[in-house]
Amino acid sequence: MRVTQKVKKILDWYEGDNPGVKANLARILSTGKLGGTGKVVILPVDQGFEHGPARSFAPNPPAYDPHYHYQLAIEAGLNAYAAPLGSLAAGADTFAGQIPLILKCNSSNSLATSKDQAVTAGVKDALRLGCAAIGFTIYPGSEYAFPQMEELRELTLEAKDSGLAVVVWSYPRGPNLDKAAETALDICAYAAHMAALMGATIIKVKPPTDVISLEAAKKSYQGFDGSTMAKRVAHVMQASFAGKRVVVFSGGENRDLDGLYEDIRGMRDGGANGSIIGRNTFQRPKEQALEMLNKIIDIYLGKA
Repeated sequence: MRVTQKVKKILDWYEGDNPGVKANLARILSTGKLGGTGKVVILPVDQGFEHGPARSFAPNPPAYDPHYHYQLAIEAGLNAYAAPLGSLAAGADTFAGQIPLILKCNSSNSLATSKDQAVTAGVKDALRLGCAAIGFTIYPGSEYAFPQMEELRELTLEAKDSGLAVVVWSYPRGPNLDKAAETALDICAYAAHMAALMGATIIKVKPPTDVISLEAAKKSYQGFDGSTMAKRVAHVMQASFAGKRVVVFSGGENRDLDGLYEDIRGMRDGGANGSIIGRNTFQRPKEQALEMLNKIIDIYLGKA
């Protein structure tokens, strides 16, 4: 694995982390078609837990097979594949060493009445499966946010002591946040900053909209121009230690490709490190998904 000067510069941002963490971050940044550029595209497949199998995979039945997602991520030349314990374990031997893995260590489900997350895997599982990182979701703004942060603190300490990187899904929600607030610019920037403060190696947030939600924050945003995705993403990057953390943005629900590509161009122009795209990818037939992912990679390479 050749580590480029761009990747070395990114590794320098993580001054408090040990060589094992930096080596695994370098693995992710140096894999696939975007390897060495500082940009990443990651495939996350935890939607079966969150939404149920049919809602996740019925649009493209081959995706019921965990091997399908390994193959898709590898064939597309992605940087990493993220999934819960069972999915990764189902293909960890067959695809060992072919793509960096991120073990999603907590999950929710749509059958539950509470919108908390259960811890479903740990660092020992990640090490056994040969993962480069663990993943963990926090819900800033929810009544469960503080226990989730405490769980993340413990897992982060154990993961980094073992040389694993930590990917934090930081998704605001809760009784004081309506749907518009969950993706508001000030809230997304706040969520990214919280993940950085918690020690995240890689931060995952939703693309921000041109909404300022918190009344107390509106004065701070007076005169701020959030009219384009690029400007909004640049602010989220600014909130992530002045751009000194790797930040990736989700793709959201299945949608029309032109709108998705336009958003990703805005993310690129705003300095985002990349995208983490699940349903928009695996709910399409593989050939269509590969074509879409190749276009996304070309956007981050400045070719489209």
